[in-house]
Parts: sequence; structure tokens; C-alpha cells
Amino acid sequence: MTAHDIRPLGGPAAWTGAAPAGWRHVLNAGQVAGIEAALAAGDGRDIAVAELDGLLAEVGERLENGPGLQLISGFPVEDKTPAALHALFLAIGRTLGTPLNQNRAGELMADITDEGTSRREERGQIETEDGETFLASRARVHSTGALRYHTDRCDVAALLCVRQAAEGGINRLASAIAVHDEMVRRRPDLAALLYDDIYRSRLGEEVGDNADFYPLPVFALRDGHFTTHYSRTYVEAAQLNPAVPRMTDAQWEALDLLAELADEVAFEWRLAPGDVILMNNHVVYHARAPYLDGEDAGSERLLFRLWLAVANSRPLPESHAVLFGDIRAGAVRGGIAKAEAHA
Repeated sequence: MTAHDIRPLGGPAAWTGAAPAGWRHVLNAGQVAGIEAALAAGDGRDIAVAELDGLLAEVGERLENGPGLQLISGFPVEDKTPAALHALFLAIGRTLGTPLNQNRAGELMADITDEGTSRREERGQIETEDGETFLASRARVHSTGALRYHTDRCDVAALLCVRQAAEGGINRLASAIAVHDEMVRRRPDLAALLYDDIYRSRLGEEVGDNADFYPLPVFALRDGHFTTHYSRTYVEAAQLNPAVPRMTDAQWEALDLLAELADEVAFEWRLAPGDVILMNNHVVYHARAPYLDGEDAGSERLLFRLWLAVANSRPLPESHAVLFGDIRAGAVRGGIAKAEAHA
């Protein structure tokens, strides 16, 4: 695609500077009572919360055909066991779509918390020629460090905040369409480059190193539907592999501008305990500031994460089959393939 072929897209998912109207829903007393009753009866097993069905149907529509994000506040998380909250969050996910594996072990839910250095090798890291340690995206997620703007490998990513950090951990959300449109207006030449393939590494995903890599554009369109897939960390990891084509200065400039524009159009807030944030990964970038945990045991920041394939999802371009597998609208797609057991 050339710079002359690209146009701003606009639409309800092209919000800028502030949270879009209606982005937050606070659970009412009846909904909370239904959740409490389900948790009490479920005892850590699969549960259902009928009181949320109507709300979640509206949320699913807003995620795909509206602003692409929704915050739901007021989930009762205090004094609840991890097993009970896992069951609750999975029930929410299964009402919205199909939970996906987030690692080779087949885990449907990730506990996002600081692991220190204990699992970095498992999560993915590389020792560079300069003697530095380059951490994969998965390793960075499970640390107290900042996370740059990125998308996840699914239609919808969902986070449930159980405990917040003592300091920091500010969340930022940016409309990828707003970023795209502003780049088209300012630097259509750089926007056009992001419609071309950029190589990424699988570091920390299916394999234990960065030996496997793949090409994928940052911006793409199919049948009028926009999608973006982006994490600068995977691009940088690929460049550590001598077999990968080198990034040009113009490509780096395009990625730099993407991050600058995301800062310009983003809004920030801080997840509170009992908040669930849901994001359409095809149209929303998310980021996190660094944080500090409290010194007391059990005070560490803790989020639960789901990756979902949803029935009302958009079709994806052929280029995205390398990550999503099935690219048809509404398909169960994305996530990470479970490793086969060997005798």
C-alpha cells in the first residue's frame, strides 16, 4: 500500500484524549448480589452469573462495533479466594467468548504479578553481545517494570484487578485507529511503511529462544475492517537474530512516531480492586507505568488476565494467519498452541 492509497478511517473507535462516553459501568446492587450468591454456591467450581448476561451482551457489541473498550467496576474481590475469583472471571470470559491458551502449558488464565527473576528464563530472555539481558514481553509483564503500548494475541484481552500496587502502575489506553489516522495526516509515508511486513520474534511464546521469527504488518485492512498487531519488544528481539532482515531507519522512525502519537491520544487511569477492563486488541493499544509493591506479604499487585476469541469478531487479513490461525470473522482464533505431551 502506498501513501497515496491510505486515508483516515474515523469511526466510534477513533477516540482521542479522554475516555469515550459510556466506557465505565458500575455494577448495581442486584448484580453484585448475584455475583456473591454465585461465588458462595460455586466453591471454586464453574459458576454462572445470570445477572450479568444482559450487561455482557451490550459490552460485546461495544467492544467490536463501538469504542473497543469497557471498564466494569465493583466486582467483590475482597476476602475472596483465588479459586473463587478464577471461576468468576472465567464465567465472565465464557459469556463473552472463548478463553484461549496463554502459554504452551495450556493455561487459560494468567496471574499478572511480579515474579522477580525467578522465571525469566522460562518466560524468555536473551543475553546480548553487549552482555545485557533482553527480556521477552512475557517476562516484562511479570515484573514491576513499564510496559510499552502493545496488543495481545487475541480478539479481546480482559484484566481483573484483585490488588493494586502500593505506588505506580498507571494504565494507559490509546485508540489505534486515532494513532493511525493522525499518522496518515502527518506522515503518510511512515504510515504506509506500517502496512508492510515487519519481522517479529517468537521469543517467550512457542519456543524458548528467538530462533523462530515471522513477518507481520502493524496496520492492516480487510473488507473495510482495520486491525493492528504490535509490540515493539518482539520487533527488537527479532533484530537480535542475524537471520532476520534489518529494520531500516524509516521503519524505526515509524515505530517511534506510533508511540509518540499513542501518548498524544491516550488517556490514563489506575485500575482499582474489583475493576475489569476489556479491550478489543484490533483497535486499542494498552500500556502500564512501572510500580512498587508494598513490603507486607500478600500486598503485591495482582491482576488476572484472559485472552478471548469472540463470536462477533472482524475478519482478519491473510497476513495474520501466522499468529491467529483461523482468520474468518467469528472464528475461535489466537492464543498460543498447547505443547504436545511426549511419552
